[in-house]
Amino acid sequence: MQGWLSIVLMIVLGLLFAVPSILLSYVLGPKKPTPEKLAPYECGMPAVGNARERMSVKFYLVAMIFLLFDIEVAFLYPWAMALRQLGWPGFVQVVLFMTLLLAGYVYVWRKGALDWGAEKRA
Repeated sequence: MQGWLSIVLMIVLGLLFAVPSILLSYVLGPKKPTPEKLAPYECGMPAVGNARERMSVKFYLVAMIFLLFDIEVAFLYPWAMALRQLGWPGFVQVVLFMTLLLAGYVYVWRKGALDWGAEKRA
Protein backbone atom coordinates (compact mmCIF):
# COMPACT_ATOMS: atom_id res chain seq x y z
CA MET A 1 0.00 0.00 0.00
CA GLN A 2 2.93 2.34 0.66
CA GLY A 3 3.97 2.26 -3.03
CA TRP A 4 0.52 3.34 -4.19
CA LEU A 5 0.41 6.26 -1.76
CA SER A 6 3.08 8.19 -3.65
CA ILE A 7 1.30 7.58 -6.99
CA VAL A 8 -2.05 8.75 -5.59
CA LEU A 9 -0.33 11.79 -4.05
CA MET A 10 1.20 12.76 -7.41
CA ILE A 11 -2.17 12.41 -9.15
CA VAL A 12 -3.88 14.56 -6.51
CA LEU A 13 -1.16 17.22 -6.73
CA GLY A 14 -1.43 17.21 -10.51
CA LEU A 15 -5.19 17.65 -10.36
CA LEU A 16 -4.86 20.40 -7.73
CA PHE A 17 -2.66 22.30 -10.15
CA ALA A 18 -4.36 21.49 -13.48
CA VAL A 19 -8.05 21.98 -12.65
CA PRO A 20 -7.72 25.49 -11.12
CA SER A 21 -5.40 26.54 -13.96
CA ILE A 22 -7.91 25.48 -16.61
CA LEU A 23 -10.83 27.06 -14.75
CA LEU A 24 -8.95 30.36 -14.25
CA SER A 25 -7.96 30.56 -17.91
CA TYR A 26 -11.58 29.93 -18.91
CA VAL A 27 -12.95 32.58 -16.52
CA LEU A 28 -10.26 35.24 -16.96
CA GLY A 29 -9.32 34.64 -20.60
CA PRO A 30 -10.50 36.89 -23.45
CA LYS A 31 -13.58 35.77 -25.35
CA LYS A 32 -13.35 37.65 -28.66
CA PRO A 33 -13.02 34.96 -31.34
CA THR A 34 -11.98 36.10 -34.79
CA PRO A 35 -11.34 34.02 -37.93
CA GLU A 36 -7.59 34.45 -37.44
CA LYS A 37 -7.76 33.23 -33.85
CA LEU A 38 -9.95 30.25 -34.74
CA ALA A 39 -7.73 29.13 -37.66
CA PRO A 40 -5.32 26.24 -36.98
CA TYR A 41 -1.74 27.35 -36.44
CA GLU A 42 0.79 25.64 -38.70
CA CYS A 43 4.20 26.95 -37.61
CA GLY A 44 3.50 30.43 -38.96
CA MET A 45 2.49 29.18 -42.40
CA PRO A 46 -1.10 29.52 -43.64
CA ALA A 47 -2.91 26.21 -43.93
CA VAL A 48 -3.06 25.09 -47.57
CA GLY A 49 -4.94 22.16 -49.04
CA ASN A 50 -7.01 19.41 -47.55
CA ALA A 51 -5.89 17.50 -44.47
CA ARG A 52 -7.22 14.27 -45.99
CA GLU A 53 -4.90 14.12 -49.00
CA ARG A 54 -2.88 10.99 -49.67
CA MET A 55 0.71 10.71 -48.52
CA SER A 56 3.53 9.66 -50.79
CA VAL A 57 4.94 6.16 -50.48
CA LYS A 58 8.34 7.80 -49.87
CA PHE A 59 6.97 9.14 -46.57
CA TYR A 60 6.21 5.61 -45.35
CA LEU A 61 9.59 4.32 -46.50
CA VAL A 62 11.32 7.07 -44.51
CA ALA A 63 9.20 6.05 -41.52
CA MET A 64 10.43 2.46 -41.96
CA ILE A 65 14.03 3.68 -41.97
CA PHE A 66 13.42 5.63 -38.77
CA LEU A 67 11.92 2.57 -37.10
CA LEU A 68 14.89 0.46 -38.17
CA PHE A 69 17.31 2.97 -36.64
CA ASP A 70 15.20 3.25 -33.50
CA ILE A 71 14.95 -0.50 -32.95
CA GLU A 72 18.63 -0.96 -33.66
CA VAL A 73 19.70 1.55 -31.02
CA ALA A 74 17.13 0.29 -28.50
CA PHE A 75 18.47 -3.28 -28.73
CA LEU A 76 22.18 -2.67 -29.27
CA TYR A 77 22.73 -0.47 -26.22
CA PRO A 78 21.64 -3.09 -23.63
CA TRP A 79 23.57 -5.74 -25.56
CA ALA A 80 26.72 -3.63 -25.36
CA MET A 81 26.25 -3.22 -21.60
CA ALA A 82 25.90 -6.98 -21.07
CA LEU A 83 28.48 -8.13 -23.63
CA ARG A 84 30.71 -9.99 -21.16
CA GLN A 85 27.84 -11.88 -19.53
CA LEU A 86 26.30 -12.94 -22.87
CA GLY A 87 29.46 -14.40 -24.37
CA TRP A 88 29.46 -16.07 -27.79
CA PRO A 89 25.74 -16.97 -27.87
CA GLY A 90 24.91 -13.29 -27.35
CA PHE A 91 27.35 -12.31 -30.08
CA VAL A 92 25.73 -14.75 -32.53
CA GLN A 93 22.29 -13.37 -31.68
CA VAL A 94 23.40 -9.80 -32.35
CA VAL A 95 25.00 -10.82 -35.65
CA LEU A 96 21.67 -12.39 -36.65
CA PHE A 97 19.84 -9.24 -35.54
CA MET A 98 22.20 -7.01 -37.54
CA THR A 99 21.70 -9.27 -40.58
CA LEU A 100 17.94 -8.79 -40.33
CA LEU A 101 18.42 -5.03 -40.03
CA LEU A 102 20.70 -5.07 -43.05
CA ALA A 103 17.95 -6.85 -44.99
CA GLY A 104 15.56 -4.04 -44.02
CA TYR A 105 18.05 -1.40 -45.16
CA VAL A 106 18.58 -3.20 -48.46
CA TYR A 107 14.79 -3.35 -48.93
CA VAL A 108 14.26 0.39 -48.47
CA TRP A 109 17.34 1.14 -50.58
CA ARG A 110 16.03 -1.02 -53.43
CA LYS A 111 12.62 0.66 -53.14
CA GLY A 112 14.34 4.04 -53.66
CA ALA A 113 13.74 5.55 -50.23
CA LEU A 114 17.35 6.70 -50.03
CA ASP A 115 17.29 8.36 -53.49
CA TRP A 116 16.49 12.01 -52.87
CA GLY A 117 17.87 13.37 -56.14
CA ALA A 118 15.85 14.85 -58.99
CA GLU A 119 16.56 12.00 -61.41
CA LYS A 120 14.33 8.95 -61.34
CA ARG A 121 15.51 5.35 -61.22
CA ALA A 122 14.78 3.15 -64.20
